[in-house]
Amino acid sequence: MDSDDQSGATRGAAGLLDVRLVVNGAEHLARVPARRLLSDCLRHDLRLTGTHVGCEHGVCGACTVLLDGVAVRSCLMLAVSADGSAITTVEWLAAADGTLSAVQQAFADCHGLQCGFCTPGFLTTITAALAENPDPTPEQAIAIIGGNLCRCTGYQNIVKSVLRAAELLRGTAAAPPAPSPGGAGTAPSPGGAGTALSPGQQQGARAAGAAAGRRA
Repeated sequence: MDSDDQSGATRGAAGLLDVRLVVNGAEHLARVPARRLLSDCLRHDLRLTGTHVGCEHGVCGACTVLLDGVAVRSCLMLAVSADGSAITTVEWLAAADGTLSAVQQAFADCHGLQCGFCTPGFLTTITAALAENPDPTPEQAIAIIGGNLCRCTGYQNIVKSVLRAAELLRGTAAAPPAPSPGGAGTAPSPGGAGTALSPGQQQGARAAGAAAGRRA
């Protein structure tokens, strides 16, 4: 006999739970174990593999998705906790005709990615942040990405991508800015876009944005 879980999911046979998720505008019904993570449900049950799984501890941000418009770490959330919620993954950021979103276009313009593993989490994180603050300062751009980790770019061009995406969304964008060479472990300082932060300053910048990333 089926029963209702506190999350709203319905318990079926063999202890599995029926979960209804509205993912990228389409309703999906999945039957999952109670301990199934949202990231695993998206990737394995719904086959939406654009959401990447890195640390599985909520630290790296690669698994970030939008839950009712809010950026959350899908590796820290159980699928049953998302029952009935509207979820947006990186697959849904572009338009139906393939036109890139402003954030995606900004990453292309500013060379904001290299290997691309962390990119889905950055794209969703920045999309949510710009919906709240469409005109961030360079310091705020650093804070926006402070909860996401990248091993390749050195962050400089990702910060440029945040500012470029804001311009595109406001319709004030000029020609794409020149990319920074950006060595690993560097990021723009509040005093200048081309100045590298010390390791201590970089850690502080990440901490400034980590609270937003950990709200999930």
